[in-house]
Parts: sequence; structure tokens; C-alpha cells
Amino acid sequence: MAEPITGAREGGIDAPTRHPLDWKNPEFYDQAALEAEMERVFHICHGCRRCVSLCNAFPTLFDLIDESSTMEVDGVAKTDYVKVVEQCYLCDLCYQTKCPYVPPHPWNVDFPHVMLRAKAAAHKRGETTLAAKILSSTTAVGKLASIPIIVDVVNASNRAKPTRALLDKALGVHPDARLPVYHSDTARRRMKHLDSDAAATQSAGRTRGKVALFATCYCNVSLPQAVEDLAAVFGHNGIAIKLIEREVCCGMPKLELGDLDSVAKYKEINIPVLAAAVRDGWDISAAIPSCVLMFKQELPLMFPDDEDVQLVKRHIFDPFEYLWQRHQAGLLRTEFANALGKVAWHAPCHQRVQNIGPKTRDVLALVPGTKVTAIERCSGHDGTYGVKKATYAISRKIAKAVETRIAQAAPDHFASDCPMAASHLAHGLGDHPAAESPIGLLRHAYGI
Repeated sequence: MAEPITGAREGGIDAPTRHPLDWKNPEFYDQAALEAEMERVFHICHGCRRCVSLCNAFPTLFDLIDESSTMEVDGVAKTDYVKVVEQCYLCDLCYQTKCPYVPPHPWNVDFPHVMLRAKAAAHKRGETTLAAKILSSTTAVGKLASIPIIVDVVNASNRAKPTRALLDKALGVHPDARLPVYHSDTARRRMKHLDSDAAATQSAGRTRGKVALFATCYCNVSLPQAVEDLAAVFGHNGIAIKLIEREVCCGMPKLELGDLDSVAKYKEINIPVLAAAVRDGWDISAAIPSCVLMFKQELPLMFPDDEDVQLVKRHIFDPFEYLWQRHQAGLLRTEFANALGKVAWHAPCHQRVQNIGPKTRDVLALVPGTKVTAIERCSGHDGTYGVKKATYAISRKIAKAVETRIAQAAPDHFASDCPMAASHLAHGLGDHPAAESPIGLLRHAYGI
């Protein structure tokens, strides 16, 4: 249960710090130790309840407590703890934006890491379903689905009711959920000859003016235009661009599954290539916040003593974080050809927890004739959560608040830095407005 508070303050006001994930320790997977820690953290959460509006994990926990015989955590069966774990998609917002008891507070509450530990323990016991393993194997699925000829069959099948019924039965994918569209002309194929002049670049702040793009398994096969737009905008601003020579999934889908061994395998492929690029003078960026966060936070917490992991952490940037640093040094071009009008911008969770501030909003607001309405609330998608039959209805409920804000803004453009969140929200709005990418909007503003 909770330890007594040793200081004068009830809650902490210090900046949160994060302890490394002790995932290689056998006790990390010990069920009795895990349940004791879950009970301790749940007890503290029950007495606070600040995070009730963030996701469905907290309402699930509080309902279990309120409906128990004691109306306390000790009245909840430990076998029901999994119901809370199933609703957590490890967005980290509770840790970064709400909880007053995170380290360095002596209560040391790290709700996402407790949930991750529970997921990892379940995976280690062999409880992960085959369907979940397939849905989280984004690199393999993307390679297969983007093969010429096959890609047309896959896209047509994803729109057909009979096929969607089969997907529901085989993989638990909700028939109404929007699935990605695949492209055989992938980002890596389109940009394989990308070569920009790195000799004339200029450093500014932490940025070195040379960026190697991590295409990401999602953008590579489902949204190659976002990678092209990112390269065009950076190049227009005198930033040298190249593609990372080789990559696989960043590991976020496997992390959310608790499959930490697969995360480690992906890391062994990606990190040497990324670290070599950094040592050659390149910074790193990607068009999806989840991938940036994986290299900026999750892998460094899993591998705190790996010098290459920590090196990549110091040199990977959100695209608009990078552009804003260039702007502060007077190196961002601010001659725009097109106004954007009213823009409803959704800030995805995995970008918000990077603690960089609303840099997308700040950059887009530089465009004359542009008004940006920022919406900082969860879309409810989070990878497979928004497509699985078990959680689709809940994800739509979570998305509703954001969709209402978008509709109220009556925007000329709607965009989210997370393309999956954008698609999920646009689907709920009947594509009125349709989803766009912020970097695509910036390219349009430049007229390039």
C-alpha cells in the first residue's frame, strides 16, 4: 500500500523524472510482486482520481473499486486487474501531465510502467494471442500488403464487407474500423535517389542542418506523401535530407503488446544504423510522433547503458520541433505563397509527452492568413486499439470529444501530426473535413 509522505507537500511539483525499465530483472515478471505493486499504485490512484478523463483505464479501475464490497482496492479481485491493463495503451499522459506522485515524489508512481510490466508478464506467460502478434507485426504486414498486384487485392478486400467479416473472425478487427490504404510505390521507392547537398548546411541550436529520415513502417507503405512533404519542406529551408539506409519497425507496436524481446530485436537492427548516421553528422527525424518517442524515450529507458541508444536519443527530433529551432535562429523561410485559413490541429499524445510544446501550432501560425485551433486530447486510436473489435466502441467514444471540437471550429483544414489519429478522427466525421498532415499543409503554404 502507499508509503507515508515524508515531505511538507502532499503532491509533488517538481519536474517528473523517469526511472529505467528494469525489464531484465526476473522479479519484473514475478506475478506476486507485480500484483503487490499494482495494488499499491491503484490505491494511490483511487485516492486521487485526477486522470479519470484521460483514457478508459482509469474509469475501469474506479468502477471496479466502487462496485466492490469494500469500495476500496482490497475489495477488487486481483484477477480483475487485467481489465485495467487491457485499457491502457501506454500513452504516458498520466505520468507527464496529471499525476502529482511521479518521481521524485517519494510515492514513486509510474502507472504506465506498471501497466507495461503487467503486459510484459502476460506475454512472457504466453498469453498473447496470434491475432495480436500479427496486428503488431507492422513491418511484415506492410511488406506483404505493398507488393504490386497484391496491394490492389488488399485495399479492395479492406473495403469489402465479406472480407471484413473474415478479418473480424480471424483477427478481431472491427468491421467498421478504418484500415490503412497500402501503396506499392512506397516512400522508400519514391525517394531512393534522394540526395541533397550536405556541404552548405548551417547549424542552429541543437540542430545541425542535416537530417536523415526514418521513413517508418506506416508512412512508408500507407502514407508515402508525408515523407515526401517532409523532405520537400526541410529541403526548402536549406536542410540537407537523406533516407536512413535501412530500417524496420521502431518497436512501438510490440512495446504496447508487452513483447519486449521483439522490441530488443528491432533495436539491434535500427540503432546501429541510426547511431552511425548521427556520428556522420546527421540528425534524425520521422513523420510519426510514436516513432520519434520510441527512440527519444522508450528505448533509452529500456537500455539506459547503451551508448548508441543514448546518442540517438540526443539527436532525434519531431519535425516541427526541428523547424522551430531553425526559426529561432533565423534560418526558417517565412515567405509563404498560400494562406491556410482556419486550421483545426490535433496534438497527438505521443507528441505531447515529448515535452516540446505545441511547435506544430507555432510554425503553422507563422503563415499569414492562418488561425490554428489546437485540440490537445486523445483521439482514442493508438495503433490497434482503434481497430480491434474489443475496444473499437470505446475508441470511438474517446474520439467523440475531439471530433466535436473539430466540427465546432468549422476549419478549412483539419490535421494531426499522427496520421493514424487523423484518419480515425476523420472517419468519425465522415471525412468532413478530410484528414491532412501538418507538414503537407506547410508545404502547401510554401507553394512548393
